[in-house]
Amino acid sequence: MSDLHCPARVFLARPGEDELGPAGAGEALTAAGDALTGAGGALTAAGRDQARALGERLRGENVARVWSSPLPSAAQTAEIAAAVLGVPVVVREGLRESDGGLPGGERIADVVDRVRAVLEEVADTHRGEAVLVVSHGEALGAGVPALVGAPRASARDLVPPPGDVLLLEADEDGWRRLP
Repeated sequence: MSDLHCPARVFLARPGEDELGPAGAGEALTAAGDALTGAGGALTAAGRDQARALGERLRGENVARVWSSPLPSAAQTAEIAAAVLGVPVVVREGLRESDGGLPGGERIADVVDRVRAVLEEVADTHRGEAVLVVSHGEALGAGVPALVGAPRASARDLVPPPGDVLLLEADEDGWRRLP
């Protein structure tokens, strides 16, 4: 069986609680027509505890690597979880929140494209393996429905709550959500 037949298992997670408030509050999402803006801060003590718990929760899943957004809350969550798992971290710009610094923010279609590109890279790199991806609610809410062929309105069901994970599987037949 070629590695194309071996699915990649991708655990999606959001950052722990950051200095901007309860878990996920720093991922404030503002939709202005077709634009998105978001931000995040450094983890609080509670956020660091959540990140350790995430690593502990996935300890038996044989996670090969952790992929992360470069923003502080995600990067710190990824580093702490990776330390628990004993695996390296790969940082990808495409997993960040949208660029609220641009006039009008970033177009949703652009967020979808960049998140999809990174998740496809993750799946291609890790055929037959499990990985953890730490990104933000807004980025996942834009990218994941398109990836699994679901309407954007289903984003709420395809973004894990803070402290939880969503499991996707990818192989030559495409992406699907697993229970």
